[in-house]
Amino acid sequence: MKKTVSFSKNSSNLFFHILTKCNLNCRHCYINHDQHGDSTLSLPVIESWLSIFAEQSRKANVIFLGGEPTLHPELSLAIKKANQLGYSSITVDTNGFLFHDILSKVTPDEVDYFSFSLDGATKKTNDMIRGEGVYDKCLAGVRDAVSKGFNTSLIFTVSEINIHELSLMPLLLNDLGINRFFIQVIGIRGKTAQSSNDQLQVPRDKWLKTIPLAAAAAASLGLKVTYPKVFLEKDETFECAGLVADNYFVFPNTRVYRCPLCEDYPIHSKTITDNRLIDTDRINEKDVFQLTIPEGCVMNRLIQPDNLIYDKDGKPEYKIACCLLKEEISSG
Repeated sequence: MKKTVSFSKNSSNLFFHILTKCNLNCRHCYINHDQHGDSTLSLPVIESWLSIFAEQSRKANVIFLGGEPTLHPELSLAIKKANQLGYSSITVDTNGFLFHDILSKVTPDEVDYFSFSLDGATKKTNDMIRGEGVYDKCLAGVRDAVSKGFNTSLIFTVSEINIHELSLMPLLLNDLGINRFFIQVIGIRGKTAQSSNDQLQVPRDKWLKTIPLAAAAAASLGLKVTYPKVFLEKDETFECAGLVADNYFVFPNTRVYRCPLCEDYPIHSKTITDNRLIDTDRINEKDVFQLTIPEGCVMNRLIQPDNLIYDKDGKPEYKIACCLLKEEISSG
């Protein structure tokens, strides 16, 4: 069963970067230290900020991010605080190293998902992207989490250098006992935006021929699979999540973005000051959301236009969807 997942207007999603430090040096890391800072939030600050967003919605979800969030020695206490505040779901995104013995400090009742990042079905491809030894360490982390009863998901960021292994992922995930599979598209931000040598974006034709088939194969094994819509036909309606949904991308330097494509620029629409979420001065990302163009997403047109094609009259042959619009497929 396949469906397009609309933006939720009844809940808020907090993508909470509690630090920017990481033990890895991935080729496509989106963290931009000039824009996101280098600090690690203290537990009192984390708890205070969790309270701010819990008050925004009675159905708030939190995803703890980094850097590598398990490097934070008090992540387990932050998770417990999120539970006390009534967050609807709690996810930890991790590279699999699972520092500070995190799996022994929280229970499956306290964490909805540990979500692991792996960018190759083989050690050779993954470690070329994420670093030597990471493949084995990540798989060991997944198996440890599964053995302890935690729900697990896996994120595979698709680019031109690993798309050839995507078809191999479903059997690996099934063997690992993964519950959910997230296929992500490479973003031209962070390190990827700073390098002009890597041509990492997957062309439209290859994306459409490859991604749905891989997702269906994974779903046939009982996994729930989510991947970005990316491309819209000319007659399909474009919607910007920045206007119709409550997604907050929060960084340790107090910046709060509503759109991840904006994160390389100081155009965040909100900031946290004196433990309050306040609007920033114009012009900011919110002003960009208001613009309507034939290409769909304005930020995509501005910062990564290479995934657009124009006809002989200079009109776009298709639109680019909001990066938060997802396709979801499952066997049920």
